[in-house]
Amino acid sequence: MESPTSDPTTENEAREPVGGPSAPVGTDARAAELENERYEAVALFQRATADYQNLRRRLSSDIDAAVARAKKPLHQELLLVLDYLDMALATPCTTPEGKNLLAGVTMTRTQLAGLLEREGIQAVPEKKTFDPALHQAVERVETKDVPAGTILATLRRGYTVGGQILRAAQVKVAVEPNADVQDAGADGAL
Repeated sequence: MESPTSDPTTENEAREPVGGPSAPVGTDARAAELENERYEAVALFQRATADYQNLRRRLSSDIDAAVARAKKPLHQELLLVLDYLDMALATPCTTPEGKNLLAGVTMTRTQLAGLLEREGIQAVPEKKTFDPALHQAVERVETKDVPAGTILATLRRGYTVGGQILRAAQVKVAVEPNADVQDAGADGAL
């Protein structure tokens, strides 16, 4: 036979006070404190994550800039080699040996131009009007045939890499006759 005191339900009910399960004093305050701590921890985590992502972006940008700075002298030397190859190709050749040499120089120039293009180096587009951001005026020609500031000839091509000028194009620029007399106090810029 079972005794009424061996029933687990009645034993638990006997231990609880009449007002229901008791809550420790200050539980709501502790819950609010824990919620605040959780909120602060989440906010701290989000800030740390954002700081880490910003650091990664900045480091990546800094590394890219350092690599570009390191490559610049090499790119400039390769452009000089390209200029020499262009000069060699501009030389007329009539002998069979000269034509064979010309074919080899042409292939070499094509390979070098392809390499520079893969590196992101692009020629400055040919323009009719002088732009000091893209061109360097190495010769000024007085003429009334074309408006002042017109490019008459490109003496050396300019190049950009990543939207930045690697080498400005060297050009002949038209100026109005007697412009030197009017610009006597100028520093020689257009």
